[in-house]
Amino acid sequence: MTTPDTPTESATPARPHRPRRPRSTGSMQARTLAGYAGTYVVLAVAAVLTLGPFLFSVMTAFTSSTQFAQEGPLAIPAPPVIDNIIELFTSADGFVTPVAVTVQMVAVILVGQMVFSVLAAYAFAQLRFPGRDLLFWVYIATLMVPQVVVVVPLYLMMSEMGLRNTFWALILPFVLGSPYAIFLLRENFRGVPSELMDAMRINGAGTLRLLWHLVVPLNRPIIVTLVLITVVTHWNNFMWPMVITSGPEWRVITVATSALQSQYNNNWTLVMAGTTLAMLPLVILMIVFQKQITSSVGDTTMR
Repeated sequence: MTTPDTPTESATPARPHRPRRPRSTGSMQARTLAGYAGTYVVLAVAAVLTLGPFLFSVMTAFTSSTQFAQEGPLAIPAPPVIDNIIELFTSADGFVTPVAVTVQMVAVILVGQMVFSVLAAYAFAQLRFPGRDLLFWVYIATLMVPQVVVVVPLYLMMSEMGLRNTFWALILPFVLGSPYAIFLLRENFRGVPSELMDAMRINGAGTLRLLWHLVVPLNRPIIVTLVLITVVTHWNNFMWPMVITSGPEWRVITVATSALQSQYNNNWTLVMAGTTLAMLPLVILMIVFQKQITSSVGDTTMR
C-alpha cells in the first residue's frame, strides 16, 4: 500500500523571533513636552502679533503726552492718566457727536435688518411662491459683489434724491436687510420640525404667529450672533460714511478717528485714545455674548 508523498522540511532553520525593545519612557515624555512647548511658543507668538496693536493702543491712550515724548511708545504709563479721553469729549471737534450719530445709525440699521431679514428668510424657507429659489439665489449672488463697486451708484442715487450728508443716506443702503443674514437665517429656519408647525397650524396659528412664537425662539442663538455681526459691521463701517457725509454734523466714529490722525498728527496719545474708545464697545459685546456665539456656531455646524 502506497502513501502520498509529504513535503520535505526546509533545510534552513527558521530565525528566532526577537521582541522589539520598548521605547524608553523618558524619551517619549521628552518628545511630548517638546511638542507641547513648540505649540505654545507658536500660539504665544500669534497672540502677541494679534493682541499687540490693541495693547499698544490702550497703553498709549493712558500715557501722558510728556511721558510719550520722553520715553517712547512702548513705555508703560506711570501713572496712567485720563487726560486724553477727557480732551476727546471736551474739544470742539470731539467725540460726542460722532458717538451719538454712530449709536443712532447702528440702532436703526440693526432693527431694520433684523426685522426684514427674519421676514425674508422665513418666506424663502417656509412659504411657497413662483420663482422663490431663483429669486433667493439671485439675491444671494450680490454677496459676490464688493462694496467698493456699488459706492459710486449709491452716491449718485442719494445725490439725486437730495439725501447727501443726511442721516437717511447713512442708513438707507443697509436698513432693508442683509444677504448674509437672510442666507444664514433661511438655512436655520428650514431645520424647524414640520410637526411642530403643523400642530400650531391646527390650533389656528397664522404665519406671523408661527414666526414669532415658534421659529424665532428656536433660532435665538443664531439671531443673537447676527445682531452682534450687524453691530460690529456697521460700527466699523468707514467707506460709505466717509463718502456720503461731509463736515462734523453727521460724522461717525470711524471717520472722526481718521480725522484725528490729520488734525493731531504729532499727538499720538490723543489719536490712540480715540482708537481705544472706538473699539471698546465691540470688545465689551464680545465678552458679554461669547457663549451665545459659541452656541450658535455649534448648532449651525451640527445642522
